[in-house]
Amino acid sequence: MGSSASRLYSALAQTLSSAPLAQGAPYREPADVEPGDPDELLRECKEALRNRPPRLRRSFVFPGKNAKRGSQLRSFRVMQWNILAQALGEGKDSFVRCPPDALNWAERKYLILEEILTYQPDILCLQEVDHYYDTFQPVFNSLGYHSTFYPKPWSPCLDVESNNGPDGCALFFRKECFELVDSVSLRLTAMMVSTNQVAIIQKLRCKQTGRLLCVAVTHLKARSGWERLRSAQGSDLLYHLQHVTQGTCIPLLVCGDFNAEPSEDVYRRFATSSLNLNSAYKLLSTDGQSEPPYTTWKIRPSGESCHTLDYVWYSQHAFVVDSVLDFPTEEQIGPNRLPSYNYPSDHLSLVCNLNFRDEPDRLLEDVTKGIK
Repeated sequence: MGSSASRLYSALAQTLSSAPLAQGAPYREPADVEPGDPDELLRECKEALRNRPPRLRRSFVFPGKNAKRGSQLRSFRVMQWNILAQALGEGKDSFVRCPPDALNWAERKYLILEEILTYQPDILCLQEVDHYYDTFQPVFNSLGYHSTFYPKPWSPCLDVESNNGPDGCALFFRKECFELVDSVSLRLTAMMVSTNQVAIIQKLRCKQTGRLLCVAVTHLKARSGWERLRSAQGSDLLYHLQHVTQGTCIPLLVCGDFNAEPSEDVYRRFATSSLNLNSAYKLLSTDGQSEPPYTTWKIRPSGESCHTLDYVWYSQHAFVVDSVLDFPTEEQIGPNRLPSYNYPSDHLSLVCNLNFRDEPDRLLEDVTKGIK
């Protein structure tokens, strides 16, 4: 590779091999880092992982009924992923069938980067990010992404010895595709009380079309017994989204780990809101109405946990989903489930390609009139 690329990968290698930052220490991007090639960095990741078993093989599914309903413009790719905070994976989550060395950050970070760089999303929404400043910000900023991070105020990562600071949500977008118009970071409330869960909402302008869109990332309260709190958090997020999008005037994407099955009230609130949202991964089902059987699959001391908790919501009058990344089968995941030597998180990534519809206003008018 050329000298400029050599300087880039030398700087990134130093970032990736360095020790975690001390809590609260600011990240300062090296002055000599130049724009890089994601394909070259992907090869670097594969080389670092050469002794790991083959990764899960996944392919895109193209819903035939949507093939001609979008415009002929280039689609853009969105990725949603709870990457598993390093402090939680090693210190609190107790994955009893996952070998401890499979969670070693020295290699697991390359597994995470490899997964993201394999699909090279234009918009990337992450949860449980606790290595933002020493890994994700410098790497993805060098690859041409704008990035924003908002930590949980009382992150459970801080209870783990030798942690790397709080975990939170992060939102990245490719600057060659979008420009930032407005950004707000929220601490979600429930019954007018601030909670420990957060969201980032950004208004972007698509450089290809000039159209505005709104993107949000969130991570709602976990565990059974907190359904009412999750519902209240979802209502608070919807309230803010309605304000930012001016109802349905600005197309909306909401990505997140909702920690809620489709049977929960918070899911129904998003599915029936006035924002006219649909869930992209329902397109994998034969009837287009059912969510996948799982987005997370793990084994803890309490037993096996297989649930659908992660979603990509989109304005169905404004976007068409061209394709979605299928999930690996139970046999591919293996009997020890996730995480593992060949997959770095207990949650599977969601990836979809979307396009702007040609006549969103007319389609929305048809929806409000009950026309299918």
